[in-house]
Amino acid sequence: MSQPVDPTTTPAWARLTALYESLQPDLRGWFAADPSRAKSFTFEAGDLYVDLSKNLINSDILIALVDLADQVGLADRRDAMLAGEHINVTEDRAVLHTALRAPEGSSLVVDGVDVIPEVHSVLNKMYAFANKVRSGEWVGVTGKPIATVVNIGIGGSDLGPVMVYEALQPYVQPGLTARFVSNIDPTDVAEKTKDLDPETTLFIVASKTFTTLETLTNARLARSWLLDRLRDSGAIEEGDEAANAAVAKHFVAVSTALDKVAAFGIDPENAFGFWDWVGGRYSVDSAIGTSVAVTIGPENFADFLAGFHAIDRHFAETEFSSNVPALMGLLNVWYVNFLKAATHAVLPYAQFLHRFPAYLQQLTMESNGKSVRYDGSPVTTETGEVFWGEPGTNGQHAFYQLIHQGTQLIPADFIAVANPAHPLVDGDNDVHELFLANFFAQTAALAFGKTADEVRAEGTAEAIVPARVFPGNRPTTSIMASELSPRVVGELIALYEHITFTEGVVWGIDSFDQWGVELGKQLALQIAPAVSGDDEALGKQDSSTQALITYYRSQRK
Repeated sequence: MSQPVDPTTTPAWARLTALYESLQPDLRGWFAADPSRAKSFTFEAGDLYVDLSKNLINSDILIALVDLADQVGLADRRDAMLAGEHINVTEDRAVLHTALRAPEGSSLVVDGVDVIPEVHSVLNKMYAFANKVRSGEWVGVTGKPIATVVNIGIGGSDLGPVMVYEALQPYVQPGLTARFVSNIDPTDVAEKTKDLDPETTLFIVASKTFTTLETLTNARLARSWLLDRLRDSGAIEEGDEAANAAVAKHFVAVSTALDKVAAFGIDPENAFGFWDWVGGRYSVDSAIGTSVAVTIGPENFADFLAGFHAIDRHFAETEFSSNVPALMGLLNVWYVNFLKAATHAVLPYAQFLHRFPAYLQQLTMESNGKSVRYDGSPVTTETGEVFWGEPGTNGQHAFYQLIHQGTQLIPADFIAVANPAHPLVDGDNDVHELFLANFFAQTAALAFGKTADEVRAEGTAEAIVPARVFPGNRPTTSIMASELSPRVVGELIALYEHITFTEGVVWGIDSFDQWGVELGKQLALQIAPAVSGDDEALGKQDSSTQALITYYRSQRK
């Protein structure tokens, strides 16, 4: 494995520094001077139409960014990932989420094993199970078909499935719904199950090792809920035999730890596996997506995977000068390292994508929130940015003020589709067209702003003219597709996966480990006895933690 290239030592970085120092952003002037600017900076990837023209770039900056990609070895690093080399160096693992959506019949040998047949073996098992649930062949312990699937997981075992399930609501089979339990706060599992019928509920416990604290705690709570409700209603008798039969019909697992799955009471035949080269935040297209496959069906899930694969091929085969995920990742580097942007907004003008920004928070921030490079040396630049966002037009009435007129530069991605799932009208007004008018207007307003003279021309009193000036030159990317189909959702996820990868390569970091999440989990296990009343454990804590726990114990009823 080659050593990371320090990007700050490359000729491209020096060129970008010079371009930044001479930069005078003027999107109004740039568009006026170049009628073909929009065409020059608009690209297609799969079914996605991506307009980069309202970003703070020109052709010289774009060329320098592409040169930077070449000089840090983005192509080689990409090819190493796709070939199954162990680019996750701290865990000595391959990084092969792209193999999860490779077509059946293709081949990729990793560590002496062709992984593609294994991937499709699991997919076929998932699809067979999904069809049983959807057709009513799979029934609960009392013979009733399943009406509600409850996915129990956390992190990537939750954020991906719930985001995709919400995004693809129009494709969910009528009469079949899903719920998602992730938080160890007992409120989560209690609220998600309180109105369910245990006889028609199926739990999917998603944990690769079947040891994740939050997931296994919630799984045990769900098992207790199921058995208590079934016994209270007289649906099952007391005793271990009846309990085991009920668990076997109402629980399946996504895990490779078959011994632990069996110890829980789940038939290992009803466990769907995946591999250590699948990171949690890259796993929704693996067996982690079982709840999605059940609710939208195998055919739609296959279309979802095809969308991922289309962007994988685009990223693998397209020159960086027109490679959409590479360009967007390089743009993020431009904003973070040169224009010192600390955050990045993702603003979907599609209500079904309301969980997409939350999904991207884990994908991007867990991947690139690093301060050492993959050879263990300190990073030489800022890394990562805070991803956040809400659906439009909700955000317009909340935080757009800061984006338009605040003092911070906040690059923003706007996402929309041409054809809505619900083409409603309000009188003579097509509501989706009204909605998208806001989508188009916001990026124009952010780019071009409003001058003091334009404000005065509207008859505004001079005293308040400054408050109504919009500076413009606020960068945005517009991403559009025809409709929010399973394929398009897969394309959007893969797009941001490869954006994240591109940034990580420039910064020289391992985007595929997540050691930063471990310390807090370890300390929680150490502190738990103190919370439960162990004074000796309490005495080992710092004074602040001691005081907080003491207050908690005094207030707990």
